[in-house]
Amino acid sequence: MLNILKKNYQFFIFLLFYFFIGAYLSIINGITSDEYHQQLNWEVHQSAIINFFKNGNYDELLSHGDKYQGVAFNLITQPFSIILNKFVSNLNDLSTYGGWLVAKHAAIFLVFSISGIFFYFLSYKITNNLIFAFISSLLYLLYPYLFGHAQFNEKDIPFLSFWLINTYISLTIIESLFLEEKINNSKVILLSFLTAFLIGIRIVGLLICFQYLISIVVLFNIKKIDINDFIKKNWKFFLIFTISLFIFIYILNPIFWHNPLVESINSITVMSKYWNEICTLTLGTCMNSFNLPSSYYFIWLFFKLPILIIIGILLFPFVEKKIFNETPASIYYLTLLISFFLILFIFILKNVAVYDELRHVLFLVPLIFLIGLTNLFYFNKKLFIGLGSLVIFFFFLENFSLYPYQYTWLNSFAKFTNIQKNFEIDYWGVSNKNLAKKIVQYAKENSINKDTCVYGDIFAKEFLVRKNFTCFKTYSQLDEAKKKPLFAYKNLRNVKRSDPKDCKLIWNETYNYSFYKKKISVGTVWFCS
Repeated sequence: MLNILKKNYQFFIFLLFYFFIGAYLSIINGITSDEYHQQLNWEVHQSAIINFFKNGNYDELLSHGDKYQGVAFNLITQPFSIILNKFVSNLNDLSTYGGWLVAKHAAIFLVFSISGIFFYFLSYKITNNLIFAFISSLLYLLYPYLFGHAQFNEKDIPFLSFWLINTYISLTIIESLFLEEKINNSKVILLSFLTAFLIGIRIVGLLICFQYLISIVVLFNIKKIDINDFIKKNWKFFLIFTISLFIFIYILNPIFWHNPLVESINSITVMSKYWNEICTLTLGTCMNSFNLPSSYYFIWLFFKLPILIIIGILLFPFVEKKIFNETPASIYYLTLLISFFLILFIFILKNVAVYDELRHVLFLVPLIFLIGLTNLFYFNKKLFIGLGSLVIFFFFLENFSLYPYQYTWLNSFAKFTNIQKNFEIDYWGVSNKNLAKKIVQYAKENSINKDTCVYGDIFAKEFLVRKNFTCFKTYSQLDEAKKKPLFAYKNLRNVKRSDPKDCKLIWNETYNYSFYKKKISVGTVWFCS
């Protein structure tokens, strides 16, 4: 692996700058609506684990509403919070708790940056071309949609990253089987651990086992392997993988400790129909997470994937003969292609509860990314280099103009619609930091008493308590407010609610897409006197 990087040191240099700049941007970002719940979930699990080892009891976890939410990635984020929370608090004038939450952003971005290395490896394995690997990896890492999520999404980005890492390791094992090379037991155990870690983040990680199976089926078809002979030669590896996988899954999922079989089934059942019923604005229609039409996925993919990728996908009929051959590269390509569509079909068939556009299938995006880019490369290498370089430059511009709202990024097709009315805008509320700044500024300029209540999201306190504000309530409580003056800010899904009555608009938080005239409003601040 390291030899591949040494051949293209430019990518390594880029990655260093990319990580430090991206990590810094992540720790000066806002706090998303998910972060409080993820931290609370970890604290309940942590307390239950301690009690379990002290007295063998963890009723606290068994009665917890989100007991099936995986906490494996918290094992990585918590050390970052311990080390960086004071620095982050001082950097952003945040409360101690706010600093603890935001410090985790650096860990999320680190893991995403590492996933870029494995994306690079996969790109090279499929084409055996360093230029393709370099350009493709830059497109992946700079893609505003993923870059934006990598700033703070502590569930879906780690899951995507470990899915990609597992994909690469598993395919290198399959390649060794194809070439009849020796496979180290340590590599098999590593894959089992990382697979269990993936499942420990989200139980849907079990689906990667289907991907492993697809790789083996593709291997059989390309090399014409006799199944009986294959089993005789490799049964030990499958046994080692299976036993160690079950052990690691058990260790990394505390809820399984008292009844592994029942709780694993419950986990799949509960998380596939997660209780958080939400309506996601999709091309002007509010689609309910409990009853999604199959078109939901394809609408969002059409408007979220870069047009370059969509073009690449459409080129498949023109390049399939160049790609499909009896080589390991074909195994890599076919595994990604079949896995993407099979897993998407499973989500549709099982009517899995999905909301906030594509966040729950975000892990599939790198797979279709590689498929589209590979198709374009084999169609015309010069065209790939030219268009790829142009899109990289475009991504730089979009990341700059959209920050910190890149996670809401839509491709240029969306610019022919009214984005504000047709799609979700800042559904995670990272606007809270900038909105809080405007409250501080207005209060200072107009000598407003700091005891004035602020009606906003649940994180208003974290940004304002160090500025001596003392009263914080949620925006939903505004209708019951009797005491004035007060501040109110609308963000998250509240941004689509009616404006507060008899109040003065003091700030409209907006951002601009390139080549799109209309400003996108993600939040407003009001003063009610």
